[in-house]
Amino acid sequence: MTDSPQPIQLIVGLGNPGDRYAGTRHNAGFWLLDELLRRHGGALRPERRYHADLATLHLGPHQCKLLRPQTYMNRSGQAVGAYAQFFRLPPEAILVVHDEIDLPPGKVKLKRGGGHGGHNGLRDIIRALANQRGFCRARVGVGHPGHRDEVVPYVLSRPAPDERRAIDDAVDDLADCVEWLLAGDWDRACQRLHSRD
Repeated sequence: MTDSPQPIQLIVGLGNPGDRYAGTRHNAGFWLLDELLRRHGGALRPERRYHADLATLHLGPHQCKLLRPQTYMNRSGQAVGAYAQFFRLPPEAILVVHDEIDLPPGKVKLKRGGGHGGHNGLRDIIRALANQRGFCRARVGVGHPGHRDEVVPYVLSRPAPDERRAIDDAVDDLADCVEWLLAGDWDRACQRLHSRD
């Protein structure tokens, strides 16, 4: 990973495809892509070669690709790896947006590099990128069920209405910061997001 943040060229929203999972906590990454497309236009279109839906985001003088894997969460790397390899995209230019049980609903944190923290989507992406861990992450808090044995059914269930509102607020604030991330202004985005109430 380079010392200076690279402009983000690819935003990956993690989740599970299909109506069954649409409103579940595990799909918080999808919600960010939905919000960006709602604000700025464009549409996700199937791209079989990447096992994903893909759109182009135009935001001020910047643009990037939005990628929504159409594999299940634990195979997210199939899509990210295929895209990154085809375009020879460095991991540092990739932002992966995912649910985070170690943050309460309404919190969002940016992170450059690191491990998978038990998140199966991140685990598979690291594997697909030949164990390169330098990609960026936006960790969208969804809360913790209280016991590790309850994590899977928890993230595959829908949040209560007040929790969903808090998560949506966090996603809105993250969407506000995307233009800075596309410009490589990581510090400004972090200052905004990490100082949220």
